[in-house]
Amino acid sequence: MLKLISLKNLCSVFFLLGAFSTQALAEQGATHDKQQAAKVLDALNQYSSAADWDNYFALYDEQGIFIGTDANEHWDKATFEQYARPTKGWRYDLSSRKMTQHGDVIWFDELLMSPSYGVSRGTGTLIKTNKGWKIAQYHLSFPIPNSIAKSITKQIISASSNDE
Repeated sequence: MLKLISLKNLCSVFFLLGAFSTQALAEQGATHDKQQAAKVLDALNQYSSAADWDNYFALYDEQGIFIGTDANEHWDKATFEQYARPTKGWRYDLSSRKMTQHGDVIWFDELLMSPSYGVSRGTGTLIKTNKGWKIAQYHLSFPIPNSIAKSITKQIISASSNDE
């Protein structure tokens, strides 16, 4: 027996289908955004290891900042460029990365391996601009295992008091 569907029920079905397709499109957009942002971070590591400073700093927003491992390293883009350009670069290889997106902002946390320092952590924020994803903040740090944290922090305290 053929049942007729009411106009009200038909409209409800179309509404639900539209809601599902809108959600699917949003998820595809977020996946694409994260892929594009990941390419920016991958390029950052490639350019730094080649000391390709023009391309490296093009990945930063004009208002971007870099926070280094030393407590005194909180640099705007221009100051960071002055530090980096005379160097031969640095190498960090990606071990893992986590990214979270909220609108036109992505924050990330990545573990890196460095021939010079071993395990390092990069955290930061990318913003979506009319020129694509740009780094607004990058913070490089050394994750300290809890088992040696007190020993390391005592050394940091000692070094800080010697600097005064």
